[in-house]
Amino acid sequence: MSLITPEVEALLYLFAAVAFILALKGLSSPKSARRGNVIGAVGAIVGVVAVFLAEELKNIGWILIVIGIGTIISIPASRMVKMTQMPQLVALFNGVGGGAAGIVALLELFAADSFGFLLAVAFTVFVGSVSFSGSVVTFLKLQEIMTTRPVLFKGQQYVMVLLTIAALAGAVIVILDQNFVVASLLMAVGLVMGVLVVLPVGGADVPIVISLLNALTGLAVAASGLVLDNTLLLVAGTLVGASGTILTRAMASAMGRSVTNTIFGAFKGGSTAGSTEVSDRPVKSGSAEDVAILLGYAQRVIVVPGYGLAVAQAQHTMYELAKALEEKGIEVVFGIHPVAGRMPGHMNVLLAEANVPYEVLQEMDEVNPQFKTADVCLVVGANDVVNPAAKTSPGSPIFGMPILNAGEAQQVVFLKRSMRPGFAGIENELLYEPNTTLLFGDAKDSLGKVLSAVKAL
Repeated sequence: MSLITPEVEALLYLFAAVAFILALKGLSSPKSARRGNVIGAVGAIVGVVAVFLAEELKNIGWILIVIGIGTIISIPASRMVKMTQMPQLVALFNGVGGGAAGIVALLELFAADSFGFLLAVAFTVFVGSVSFSGSVVTFLKLQEIMTTRPVLFKGQQYVMVLLTIAALAGAVIVILDQNFVVASLLMAVGLVMGVLVVLPVGGADVPIVISLLNALTGLAVAASGLVLDNTLLLVAGTLVGASGTILTRAMASAMGRSVTNTIFGAFKGGSTAGSTEVSDRPVKSGSAEDVAILLGYAQRVIVVPGYGLAVAQAQHTMYELAKALEEKGIEVVFGIHPVAGRMPGHMNVLLAEANVPYEVLQEMDEVNPQFKTADVCLVVGANDVVNPAAKTSPGSPIFGMPILNAGEAQQVVFLKRSMRPGFAGIENELLYEPNTTLLFGDAKDSLGKVLSAVKAL
């Protein structure tokens, strides 16, 4: 028995849909992101409550138990996740969304009463399962539980072709015959294909895959809205799918990639693998005092933060150093590459956490012309985003990716733990240039020593 009228239900769904749209608007800027997140959460709560009030739900006890279990698991997990692990959390949550949509569609198979309904079921089962398994592999790569290098085996492309044919055949049978066994096999094929699609993707391209899988989950959720005859799911899924698609294209453009080549390049022999060997060529290393002198007598400093800064949780110390330099009359700006972290906006959020003003955070296109006038470029925990191989080495896995022109600064200082290659698995020739100085050690510890030395000048 419905507790609200259809009119009230429609108004609640409209409110939730508008909240989702406003949330996306808020998330488009760091200044309004927190507000946008809250608005989106309110919209989601209203949407869920509306379902409980408007629909005649069966097995309500089981539903509440599952919601309770999910809440008990997710809240502590979200609180324990470090900012550096946020992309992994996003990947997992995204996968759960796609998997849930696929399972719901599978269970609704026998409620189908039209061709369109069955088409939506087949689509959701397949795409949702691809999104789930692909997101799990993405999580494993980001967490470095498995290798970040492309994983290939002989005949992999032929296996994908056979699976694609099997998926199409399975979908046709599901639509024509409503066969539950075949629908289950279609889900299994989707799970395998999700794994095989992500395995050949190298570390440098993982951020693109995150947003692409997010788009697929959105499409699966939208299709599940058709399956369940729920307008809000259709709206929410469409918004996620559209925004994920736009983000994927923007990410691919920022990295000089084609989405098609990112997903299928390895199958065609264009592996994105790099070498993990560390060169024995000599480099110029310095002490914290040496770096402090370079910084302290500069007029203009550009900081290029990377994932290493996030891992070391050194953003607060970095900002203290920036303020200390500014007190000496030195101009300091931060150059942010679109994929400086593991996903878009990751570095912006990390620095905002340390109260770094938005005004000094400059995107790649804005900051690149300024490197020629910079006395020092301080690279903290970054590698691939300043690697000249993106411009000079056609065989490199990052070739074609736009980079920050750090090498154009008068002096370049790298803060690194070791000479280990970056996430893409390739060496950075900039490390061996005569105007480059390396300061080895934990980024937070190194920045603390440099800060003390700057204050002592």
